[in-house]
Amino acid sequence: MEHKIQNEQEMMMRHGMSHVLAKAICSMYPDVKLSIGPAIDTGFYYDIDCPKSITPEDFEAIEKKMSEIISQNQDFVRKEVSKAEALKMFKDNPYKVELIEGLADDEVISVYYLGDDWVDLCRGPHVENTKYLRGFAFKIDKVAGAYWRGDEKNKMLQRIYCFGFAKKEDLKEHLRLVQEAKERDHRKLGKDLGIFMFSDLVGRGLPMWLPNGFLLRHALSEYIMNKELSLGYKHVMTPSLGNINLYKTSGHWDHYKDDMFPAMQLDDEEGYVLRPMNCPHHMVMFKNSMHSYRDLPLRIAEIANDFRFEDSGALCGIERTRAFTQNDSHIFCTPEQIEQEVKGVIDLILDVYKDFGFKNYSFRLSLRDKNNVEKYFGNDELWEKSEKALRQILKNSGAEYYEAEGEAAFYGPKIDVQVFSALGHEVTLSTVQLDYQLPERFELEYTDENDNKVRPVVIHRAILGSLDRFVAFLLEETKGNLPTWLCPVQVHVMNIADVHLSYAKSVAEKLEQAGVRVFVDSRNESIGKKIREAQLAKIPYMLIVGDKEVEAGAVAVRKRGLGDQGAVKVEEFIKSIAAEIANKSL
Repeated sequence: MEHKIQNEQEMMMRHGMSHVLAKAICSMYPDVKLSIGPAIDTGFYYDIDCPKSITPEDFEAIEKKMSEIISQNQDFVRKEVSKAEALKMFKDNPYKVELIEGLADDEVISVYYLGDDWVDLCRGPHVENTKYLRGFAFKIDKVAGAYWRGDEKNKMLQRIYCFGFAKKEDLKEHLRLVQEAKERDHRKLGKDLGIFMFSDLVGRGLPMWLPNGFLLRHALSEYIMNKELSLGYKHVMTPSLGNINLYKTSGHWDHYKDDMFPAMQLDDEEGYVLRPMNCPHHMVMFKNSMHSYRDLPLRIAEIANDFRFEDSGALCGIERTRAFTQNDSHIFCTPEQIEQEVKGVIDLILDVYKDFGFKNYSFRLSLRDKNNVEKYFGNDELWEKSEKALRQILKNSGAEYYEAEGEAAFYGPKIDVQVFSALGHEVTLSTVQLDYQLPERFELEYTDENDNKVRPVVIHRAILGSLDRFVAFLLEETKGNLPTWLCPVQVHVMNIADVHLSYAKSVAEKLEQAGVRVFVDSRNESIGKKIREAQLAKIPYMLIVGDKEVEAGAVAVRKRGLGDQGAVKVEEFIKSIAAEIANKSL
């Protein structure tokens, strides 16, 4: 209760600070027109229409003016006015007039005076006087564009964001986290490391993977495919689009249409759509052959390209895109095999997480929203049966989990693995879904022990999930310092002078023969510059060769983050890095 009161007090202080910001802006730029300025979780902002473009060079002067206003012990005074009075007070501000005109004629409107010379339209509440804001810690963060009332048909305003906290140490910690987030931002890292790019000419939300990115994705794909093949999965390939009737049969057209790209008409044929997921294709693939209970479980897997029509505002680097690749699989099994197969998937997830060093995660049982059942298809009996089954499997496994209503897929409940990032974000990486519905809709069958035709159960599962999102997560977790086995380039060989180039190339050739991804930096640059650039590229190992190394058949080793490791024989280094790669050391 005390924390809630403290939080409410801090939000009220932030609200007051937004008025202090607005008054400072008005005093510095008399032609400005104010719109709205609320308090938010990390501070406050104000949207303004100003002839002057506010830039970071203006921040210090604005902050100084705000501090001056606070030091003057100015009162916040509330006054109630009629709608007519309010319209008269703000007649020169079209934004305030629009807000007032949207109110009922008999509504009492409140305004707040800050000092004797400035007034703003506001519901409040506020602290009584700016003296109560003297210890408040604030800092202008940035200026961004914001359409009036969030409508792109309206004028673009300038939104001035400020961080604001009741305690200086809270602001200091928040600024540290902001800087940490910048250093971990996968969008910047992806650009700096040459992993992916975007182009408006190609289309928003459509990532293009550069050579380094392709090598990284290839390593991830090969890693998970080898895991799956060793567990009896059968890898397949299916097309990235399908007839609209496929998705009407699966239920996606009725329940997921808004997230799909519009249908394409081809001559007199039915429309075709880019697939948002590939489970319908796998259902058809299963139905293509006769199956006996002896054939089950049948584990079909695919590294599949999928497409979803995400809103522009939801796009975020490769974390949220319109074209992505899923590490997907569908397990067709008997009801008796459900627990064994789900447990096998959970074991695989934990095995993968161990390889990547993921330790901070939890299991979420995602259930149907019983108060909004029209979002889902299938009858209550099948939903209760599948939810009960997953709940019991989690209990039997001894895994700690929590339940979340409304997070199920439209065709069935699921177990989501929620991984907590270094920045405290919660990301769903892996999922296991139990599905009785699609086998019914596609009329899938197998022959049981009594020669009867019965429905299989389908387990949908993704271990790495979207490869795109997984790469984004890895980049942010490691700050781009990917483990050696995943790095697009694992070793840079650098010759000190041209006379050492032939030896550098021979070292690189031996490394390539051992399966190491290597680059020879033969540029006519100083060795110091080569080292600095390799460090910025986050290369795991740098091998420097000069007269001594050539004579000794050795290399001088520099390791990422640890610096000079001394000279070792070439064969010794190759043996060491090969073992590191094979063991997938972190």
